[in-house]
Amino acid sequence: MFEINWALLAPLFIVEFILLAVALIDLIRIDETNGPKWVWAVICIFISILGPVLYFIFGRRP
Repeated sequence: MFEINWALLAPLFIVEFILLAVALIDLIRIDETNGPKWVWAVICIFISILGPVLYFIFGRRP
């Protein structure tokens, strides 16, 4: 059958976890965002790698 090479996938999981953690910590600490905070939290949690990236591009206020 099909065997998964975890050595290749581990860095992807680590990067995803770091992005998620940094985005959620920033979301908690920041006072105002573009849109409700709970919406950005849901986006970050449920849209894997793309969610935190979208938050850092569009969610933070300058």
